Amino acid sequence: MLLTFEKMGAWRWGLGLICALVALFLLLPIVFIIALSFGDSRWLIFPPPGWTLRWYEELFADPRWIESALTSAKIGLIVTVFSVALGLLASIGLVRGRFKGKAVLRTFFLTPMVLPVVILAVALYALFLRIGLSGTLVGFVIAHVVIALPFSIIAISGALETFDPAIEDAAVVCGASPWEARLRVTLPAISHGLFSAAIFSFLISWDEVVIAIFMASPTLQTLPVRIWGTLRQDLTPVIAAASTLLVALTILLMLAAALLRKGKKA
Repeated sequence: MLLTFEKMGAWRWGLGLICALVALFLLLPIVFIIALSFGDSRWLIFPPPGWTLRWYEELFADPRWIESALTSAKIGLIVTVFSVALGLLASIGLVRGRFKGKAVLRTFFLTPMVLPVVILAVALYALFLRIGLSGTLVGFVIAHVVIALPFSIIAISGALETFDPAIEDAAVVCGASPWEARLRVTLPAISHGLFSAAIFSFLISWDEVVIAIFMASPTLQTLPVRIWGTLRQDLTPVIAAASTLLVALTILLMLAAALLRKGKKA
């Protein structure tokens, strides 16, 4: 008999309390940042003495912030396309392929997830500096694809493993070519995995700061790099406003992914 939450008796309250404390620990910093972005004090004071939209007005009036946000969005979209495309090809090979060393290859693809990001950033910076890609859009995209690809492979591989290949074979028997069967049968069936891979790839690129600091140049900076640079010079509530926008977009995309999974299960 499986132990369910309803059968845990008095332990349910203790478990619920622990979950609530963990959620509070994770969410409170976000709540503080959002509140500070609407405070009317020039300094980051909590609780704010009053409320204002002044810092959002300054944020949107500064072309440097807008340029950084657009750069982050552009890099994120390009990274999403490459990450999902490469993740799809790699996942097909890892799930459908029958060859020696497949487990080793899967581990190699997932290495960026467990490797300390600062080590990866230093390695990429040293390589790109030698080949002339440091501080370029191409360098940014390649670096972000490296860290986004493992998440695409996990999401797409999971969708492929739950898809019955017999359905694809049936389409071929009915007259479709192998590639036509994959495009018209397999891809729609694993669309939830592709969408999840796209969301995670974009968010990883959108929020990345450590590698972005190494890849940035005076003329090419993402929004997290701009926040970091401003934070070192002036502790202004504009930083809280920019951080709130980062968090807001992340939450919206995560909600979209959750709704997609819920709709798929229904």
